[in-house]
Amino acid sequence: MNVLELSEQEIVRRQSLQELRDMGIEPYPAAEFPTNAFSEDIKNDFKDEDEKREVVIAGRMMSRRVMGKASFVELQDSKGRIQVYITRDDICPEEDKTLYNTVFKRLLDIGDFIGVKGFVFRTQTGEISVHAQSLTLLSKSLKPLPIVKYKDGVAYDKFEDPELRFRQRYVDLIVNDGVKDTFLQRATVVRTIRRVLDEAGYTEVETPTLQAIAGGASARPFITHFNALNVDMYMRIATELYLKRLIVGGFEGVYEIGKNFRNEGMDRNHNPEFTCMELYVQYKDYNWMMSFTEKLLETVCIAVNGSTERKVGDNVISFKAPYRRLPILDAIKEKTGFDCNGKSEEEIRAFCLEKGLEVDETFGKGKLIDELFGEFCEGTFIQPTFITDYPVEMSPLTKMHRSKTGLTERFELMVNGKELANAYSELNDPLDQEERFKEQMRLADKGDDEAMIIDQDFLRALQYGMPPTSGIGIGIDRLVMLMTGQTTIQEVLFFPQMKPEKKIPQSSIKEWGEIGVSEEWAYVLRKAGFNLISDIRDEKAQGLQQKIGDINKKYKLGYEKPSVNDIQAWIDAAANVAVVTEEAE
Repeated sequence: MNVLELSEQEIVRRQSLQELRDMGIEPYPAAEFPTNAFSEDIKNDFKDEDEKREVVIAGRMMSRRVMGKASFVELQDSKGRIQVYITRDDICPEEDKTLYNTVFKRLLDIGDFIGVKGFVFRTQTGEISVHAQSLTLLSKSLKPLPIVKYKDGVAYDKFEDPELRFRQRYVDLIVNDGVKDTFLQRATVVRTIRRVLDEAGYTEVETPTLQAIAGGASARPFITHFNALNVDMYMRIATELYLKRLIVGGFEGVYEIGKNFRNEGMDRNHNPEFTCMELYVQYKDYNWMMSFTEKLLETVCIAVNGSTERKVGDNVISFKAPYRRLPILDAIKEKTGFDCNGKSEEEIRAFCLEKGLEVDETFGKGKLIDELFGEFCEGTFIQPTFITDYPVEMSPLTKMHRSKTGLTERFELMVNGKELANAYSELNDPLDQEERFKEQMRLADKGDDEAMIIDQDFLRALQYGMPPTSGIGIGIDRLVMLMTGQTTIQEVLFFPQMKPEKKIPQSSIKEWGEIGVSEEWAYVLRKAGFNLISDIRDEKAQGLQQKIGDINKKYKLGYEKPSVNDIQAWIDAAANVAVVTEEAE
């Protein structure tokens, strides 16, 4: 990277880096720096009457107040922040005061990692601090942090632009309070789910992420190519069909917490790459699974929040069991007045059109009902509600309802207006399953690009016999949103999918060379704000010479300044390039 592509502060920091090395100080030492304490633990454990406690701490320097021979630093480690008191004579007990006067005061920067050995004490203002007796540079930061500054109660330089926060999560975690806590709570959610399932005697397993058939859900997959086998493969959209194979194989209960991939839209509730927990247990049905799910989510909420309630936006949601149970057709009738029971596909389509929904001939009965529920019902269920008994057209992997013709034993759990979980009494009749797959293929032929493909190996597994089984899938990202009170999925993903980063259009160094500008002066022109060749065509030669000369002087580049005639030749060539481009267009 050319030095002129860096910001002013980055240039200064690299100069400090080199100066440290020239002094024999390694800015990135390889040796272990053993610590024995963390900031929050030091403050929580401190008692004024205790004997002086020696500590070794390390972290990122987040602020610095230099007051002559003494200074205060705010050190941030993995648990929080603590003040460090540094004096010149304590860290430089000999005559050589370079470590304090030069290294600490001038060559260290906010964001650098330092190690401190010292003792804990309370300052005259009452703040528990560490009195440094030695100081070690552990890592030099070459980019400045966007540290928030306050003046008259007003905050400046906040790092709050979502585009920057999600793209540079590492910076977000450093400078914004509470962000790390959200992800620690996410870890608690996953850890608690795993503990509950393990204690129930179920086995955590791993199934393929690359699959020959995208099965187990109705969704559009990502497609890739497997070079070794010379076949196209799919990133999995669900783990269901492989987990059921393991139930066939004799496991009592299996679960997987892993990534699924659906090549669909992105918004505040959806990310194409998401985490899901799927659980399958033999000899159970969807009624048992509803009760198990209530207890699981109640346990998770208590583990994360200390109670069964959580405020999300304007809503206070209670995860205290039991939850309301409502058949989907009753929900549609409750919200629209239209009873889908006994209605034909055409009658339901006509009602959808009457209500202004965008549906067409490719929509089967199940998808039409799904559209009605999504438009008029889903967003209205704030408290946890089991929506049950879905039509068979919507549920190709679900057992037929034991008493309601045309319906299946399936539920979706709605919380805060969104689906959180999907569960079935699993279909274990291989002949019925084959017919359901064939119906899905007929929907695909009609243009439904989310219809399932027949998985012949899964049918073969069912033919060996699968016991009565209940299964559920819970979206971990949405669950974490609920348990942490976040309203966008990007807040609970370390690295959400983003559009490609926008870059300032620039003429290449080669293109600058084609009009006679050398590489070194091309970078100078960019630093002066001329990113495109066309940017200089209206400049005056003497004025442009002055601008680039100032940069040459400021950064002590030592380049031989081009003459006014040379620069005029650049401007004329740039004008000719612009004319040729315009004529070509």
